[in-house]
Amino acid sequence: MSSWIGTGADGLERTVRRGLGTAAPRPYGHPVSPLPDDLPPELAANRRNWDERVPIHLVGYGADAFAADPERLSDVAREDLALMGPHLPGGSVAGLDLVHLQCHIGTDTLSFARLGARVTGVDLSPAAVAAARDLARRAGLAADFVEAEVTAAADVLGRTFDVVHTSIGALCWLPDLDAWARTVAALLRPGGLFFVRDTHPVLAALDDERDDDQLVLTRRYFAGPPLRWDDDVSYVNQDVRIESRETWEWHHPLSEVVGALLGAGLRVTSLGEQTTLPWRALPHMVEVITEHGTAHALPAGRERLPLTFSLTAVRDG
Repeated sequence: MSSWIGTGADGLERTVRRGLGTAAPRPYGHPVSPLPDDLPPELAANRRNWDERVPIHLVGYGADAFAADPERLSDVAREDLALMGPHLPGGSVAGLDLVHLQCHIGTDTLSFARLGARVTGVDLSPAAVAAARDLARRAGLAADFVEAEVTAAADVLGRTFDVVHTSIGALCWLPDLDAWARTVAALLRPGGLFFVRDTHPVLAALDDERDDDQLVLTRRYFAGPPLRWDDDVSYVNQDVRIESRETWEWHHPLSEVVGALLGAGLRVTSLGEQTTLPWRALPHMVEVITEHGTAHALPAGRERLPLTFSLTAVRDG
């Protein structure tokens, strides 16, 4: 059984329960690594949870097929490239130095490597980093994968990049967007491009348990204390149980995302909203086929709100 515990739009505490699965395999490669002394307990809990997700996601993301097929690109990378391409020289990442923040097991990062970028992936989870390195080896792709908390990435990497990339299911794991935006700015070369596509904050505020086609706000839209989740499954597989159930998420409205990047000295060059999402966030969403692959959307004629947003920004020289 699982739940999120937090304050709803009406000020009342809510608990939403989910199903129970079978036991998950052990974390990929090795047990959870020792944590830095200064890592906040919420991030430590998140790291334990994401370590356990790795073997589940290697199967769910089709890592073996990805490694075996040199033409294969992730659907996420395909859509991200379509959105950021108009802001790239020649519409391509080829020949560019690209760092992917919160890269997880590396399927998106390595997709950009297949498109000609020199890639570096950064992730908090040591199990994810180990899996990403192994996936790069099996795919025969050159890539660097580094374990680091995202706001430490600039110090850990000690270099700058042409492109800083963040995508899908990322910002909710960050407690401090101002620190995040300063990291993005520090990683960018003058003239470099930042791109983010993520879950729209309006969608994240909806009741995701309703199955009556009604869109009802049950969580706050604006920033506030984090939500503590008690969840024993991953979005990839509802049948495999995760033992490290506790995670923490922070809600960030669009104004906070844009404001943090502007405050870090970046110039926002585009802001978009999209009607598809890589996973089924609401019970009445339907699977659709797009030019970039498989996605989920609200039923045709019922596209009443955006599901994702995208943003580009540059660091002026």
